[in-house]
Amino acid sequence: MTKKKKITISLCAVLAVIAAVLIYLWVNYGYRTQSQESTSWAMGTYVQQVVYGKNAQAALTTGSQAVTDLEDKISWRVDGSDVSRLNAAAGSTWEKVDPTTLSILKTSLDVAQKSDGLFDPTILPITSLWNFGGSNQRVPSQDELQKFLPYVNYQDLRINETDSTASLKKHYEGIDLGSIGKGAACDEVVKAYQNAGIDAGIVAVGGSIGLYGKKPGSSNWNVAIRDPKTKDGNAGSIGIIGMEGGQFVSTSGTYEKEFTQDGKTYHHLLNPKTGMPEDNGLVSVSVICDNGALSDALSTACFVLGLDDGMKLAESYQAGIVFVDQNGKVTVSSDLKGKFQLTNTSDYSMAN
Repeated sequence: MTKKKKITISLCAVLAVIAAVLIYLWVNYGYRTQSQESTSWAMGTYVQQVVYGKNAQAALTTGSQAVTDLEDKISWRVDGSDVSRLNAAAGSTWEKVDPTTLSILKTSLDVAQKSDGLFDPTILPITSLWNFGGSNQRVPSQDELQKFLPYVNYQDLRINETDSTASLKKHYEGIDLGSIGKGAACDEVVKAYQNAGIDAGIVAVGGSIGLYGKKPGSSNWNVAIRDPKTKDGNAGSIGIIGMEGGQFVSTSGTYEKEFTQDGKTYHHLLNPKTGMPEDNGLVSVSVICDNGALSDALSTACFVLGLDDGMKLAESYQAGIVFVDQNGKVTVSSDLKGKFQLTNTSDYSMAN
């Protein structure tokens, strides 16, 4: 089956992505006449870019292509991708992979180890049962979960940096990089901006954002954190973070992918040890650091870990973090105090 046939775009997913994009940016475009922007589709989401300076159009084109090229390497849905070949060879051979893929796998394994497996890139046997965003989303039976949970084990994903190869130890194991891929895509786009020689640029791939250069007319970029209580295209924000070029922010929220079955709503942030959506009182986690892939992986890991352990994990990477819980309490890491401004004070309050 071709890649195009494998990508299903449901109205619900599209609306969720539009809302997720509003996590970021209400940027003051003081030099908007000098900016160019584009919207494209890749990785099952919108790719939105705004760039400034000379070579802007070329930067937009290469930026969009960078996301598509990465998808062709790391998506398990794409025939012939590095990840699809690794999954097909599970339990048998080592596969040669692109250095970019290897780097993403390495970051995934590092976060998996430090989160004690609560972030796990080998979660495909479980995510494929739920099929979030697909045409047949459903709640798996406990029998199904118990059958496939033994095949979720990041320790069975092995990489060899010397010859850029990787393998899965057992048959039926599988890699799903959906919890790191969009942040990694932002890394690739920012590299494209740098090579294009533009002055500044912003890229949003789903819930991940990358910033390049100095915002025209200001010292900082102002990035708005999505209000997790709002739905579809009516998303607002809870607050603003002052950020710099070279930084990335990724948000994992219960609103991103969800469905209702038998009167109960299920979100896509799964605990790899139980196979079920994590229910710890959090509704949104945003992570800020200088690497897009890491910010994306940490936002998922810290959500599943919960407030206390998630805070410790983020701080171990010197990453900033914003937690939002179901009671409207907002908790930020110490390095973001003075940088985060709560703007929606009617629905939310600071916990620290």
